[in-house]
Amino acid sequence: MAEQHFCGSVESVFDFFADAGNLEAITPPWLNFKIETPLPIDMHNGTLIDYRLRLRRIPIRWRTVISEWEPPFRFVDTQIRGPYRVWRHTHIFEETGDGTLMQDLVEYSVPGGYLINKLFVESDLKKIFGYRQQCLARKLSGPMPDVV
Repeated sequence: MAEQHFCGSVESVFDFFADAGNLEAITPPWLNFKIETPLPIDMHNGTLIDYRLRLRRIPIRWRTVISEWEPPFRFVDTQIRGPYRVWRHTHIFEETGDGTLMQDLVEYSVPGGYLINKLFVESDLKKIFGYRQQCLARKLSGPMPDVV
């Protein structure tokens, strides 16, 4: 789990994350991550999004579905096809007295189980989410315009 606090309203922070086009900008360059679904993507329950990336030089195609959509407080993307046996990424947005708390909850399992996770996947995910947090701190550190 990762969490960050942003100055903007829950609506403006949610809108940033709900724009799939922002995902490339907060994903580490070493993943060569590209969204293949034409942008802009109309986000709602059932939206399918296709990606491609390279992880440890291995090309990967990934498809997720927005399995839960509750603006401006929560959404979930779930892997349909990709590198994990299970991938469920829950994004939670909570209004605070001075902005918005965003939480990333990731449930996953990998082929090869515990050993592959400990040797490769867990450390990769920590690096990816660490990079993401640094980018988000830069992009969303100041006041954000409120959504009207």
